[in-house]
Amino acid sequence: MRWLRSYNASSLAGDATAGLIVTVMLIPQSLAYAMLAGLPPQAGLYASILPLVAYAALGSSTTLAVGPVAVISLMTAAALAPLAPAGSPEYAAAAVLLAFLSGLFLLAFAALRLGFIAQFLSHPVIAGFISGSAILIVLGQLKHVVGNAPTTAIGLGTIAFLAAARAWVPGLAGKLAPMAAIIVATALTTLFGFDVKVVGSVPQGLPRLVLPETKWLAELWMPALLISLVGFVESVSVARSLGARRGERIAPNRELAGLGAANVASALSGGFPVTGGFARSVVNFDAGARTPLAGVISAALMALALAGLTGLLHSLPHAVLAATIIIAVSSLIDWHALRETWRYDRADAAAFLATTAGVLALGVERGVLAGVAISLGMIVWRASRPHIAVLGRVPGTEHFRNVKRHTVETRPELLVVRVDESLFFANAAAVREEVERLAAAEPPLQRVLLVLSAVNHIDATALAMLDELERELAARGVSLCLAEVKGPVMDRLARTELGARMKERVYLSTHQAFQA
Repeated sequence: MRWLRSYNASSLAGDATAGLIVTVMLIPQSLAYAMLAGLPPQAGLYASILPLVAYAALGSSTTLAVGPVAVISLMTAAALAPLAPAGSPEYAAAAVLLAFLSGLFLLAFAALRLGFIAQFLSHPVIAGFISGSAILIVLGQLKHVVGNAPTTAIGLGTIAFLAAARAWVPGLAGKLAPMAAIIVATALTTLFGFDVKVVGSVPQGLPRLVLPETKWLAELWMPALLISLVGFVESVSVARSLGARRGERIAPNRELAGLGAANVASALSGGFPVTGGFARSVVNFDAGARTPLAGVISAALMALALAGLTGLLHSLPHAVLAATIIIAVSSLIDWHALRETWRYDRADAAAFLATTAGVLALGVERGVLAGVAISLGMIVWRASRPHIAVLGRVPGTEHFRNVKRHTVETRPELLVVRVDESLFFANAAAVREEVERLAAAEPPLQRVLLVLSAVNHIDATALAMLDELERELAARGVSLCLAEVKGPVMDRLARTELGARMKERVYLSTHQAFQA
């Protein structure tokens, strides 16, 4: 809690205002996302108290708003559905264990300083996963907004109201429209006794501390790991985007600790997995939050609501909560990102579409795994097809450029080739084939110069390839030379037989080699 040591009264007004506004927004979201997760409404409220305090103590963002979010709630429902009937005590106990395991994973990652794992999922894959999840959520909630006439009227009317508020009511007023919808719909249902499914009795009072049961460990450790990864990536993305607007630096390892503590706190208070939410965090930022005290104030106000206001939620229609979810997640379907990615890189766009299709066809958990596999697979696929350029000297300079892009000087007895990728098992054969092809097209060739300015590593497979290439060229009377080899790469090469043979054929720069 470093921010607390330097806290001053000038920040209190902004933190208090933001805490109040986020609470008004958090109440309907907590209820809605609990329903999405298959849990009773109070579980959403429980997950919105202690987790906020825990994150304020350990997290690094001053404005991230932690609590239930749509995608994590969907993943929770998918993980728990095979274990117990939704809404049952066993189901709620399994949700507690899921949050606890997720928190333990995050805390372990923090202790091991694994904050860099957020970089293993590419932006197109994350966007595709969230878009696919959003489509699943919308389809799953439609059953709650259609039914008898009153249910359909309330559900579709709420969707229309929230959509209009989002489109035409700017600023914070538009963000608070879900609370207005809840108040009006609950009042009308109470007055006129509409025949609709309602929330019913919500236990009043603060959550009791509970310990997680352990009988579902074998079934839930993998979903908990996936929820940890997705929640961390989503949260860090939000925190970084808001931090950039204030020049604040987000520490990924502290984020792991903060989110881990938040999930453990959620479990101990009878909640379910939580993470940083985009919409609430933006509202928190815009409302003037200066420090994590805004989250602590939200937690205190949520506790007051639980202590004395839950009776007002009895006649809240499920259709209103479903409409809130539908409008909230519809903005997560990122068609703009797909269009931009398609124009820029078709391979990334294919990853976006494949991840979305994986979520829709295989489910949330397998969709996440498919996204991870696609991310890593694309790295290997691209590295296995490195860009290889034949270089020549720009006249009158010491600069060397691609002969296909620039007017340059070349020499018939010298082939200069630049490999724009580290050399490893996946691309070694492709590099060798291309160099041999280029060398075969130059009958008077005496030397092949490999420019390794872009090569950061040469693995054992690539080393064997270079050794064989050097011997094969030598048998044809062609000498293999190297230029611009980075220090760490040269240190390793110097300890090999190839390095010893080529000691006099390694040049500091391409220009030096060209002159020699």
